[in-house]
Amino acid sequence: MNFIFLGPPGAGKGSLAVKVANDYKIPHISTGDIFRAAIKNQTELGKKVKSIIDSGGLVSDDITCALVKERLEQDDVKNGFILDGFPRTIPQAEAFTNICKDVTVVNFVIKDEIVIKRLSTRRVCRKCGENYNVLTMPPKKEGICDKCGGELYQRDDDKQESILHRMDVYREQTEPLIDFYRKRGELTDIDGATQTDQLLADFKKKFPNK
Repeated sequence: MNFIFLGPPGAGKGSLAVKVANDYKIPHISTGDIFRAAIKNQTELGKKVKSIIDSGGLVSDDITCALVKERLEQDDVKNGFILDGFPRTIPQAEAFTNICKDVTVVNFVIKDEIVIKRLSTRRVCRKCGENYNVLTMPPKKEGICDKCGGELYQRDDDKQESILHRMDVYREQTEPLIDFYRKRGELTDIDGATQTDQLLADFKKKFPNK
């Protein structure tokens, strides 16, 4: 099964993708991971991406789509995949129709106030990267990671001003994809406001693992 996860930052896409990838035995693929792997492996596309990023530029839709195509040709995607963070724009979505013909788009529906509350209360371990939430998933000891004892901190992009900017960018660039895929009959809405375990149960009902 081939999935694209769509939704604003803080909608729970990443958390659900990890669980679905594990249960369905398919890879969770983000554009960030693809970029980092291509740069690390020093592929021709990876060298181009590194040069663009080092110069402070934005990676073009053409190169991004070429990298995604290259990633989807690897052996581990034969049973399917989850794309998280791609496509971000209509041109990317249009190009992707030539890369993959069979895809299910899952749209995480969530109110702005819930996103702001979730992200502004998130904390991350400086040492191991483990995520916490001071309201819904606090550490046993305030400010200390349960796993490694590292310091927990609030990322700059989880502060309210940054969250509002990220949501504006999402609405401008990515939200039009909802209409694009709905018109193609490839979109299914899912309630992103529920906790991850309930979200996973809802997902499995809509998309039984074959």
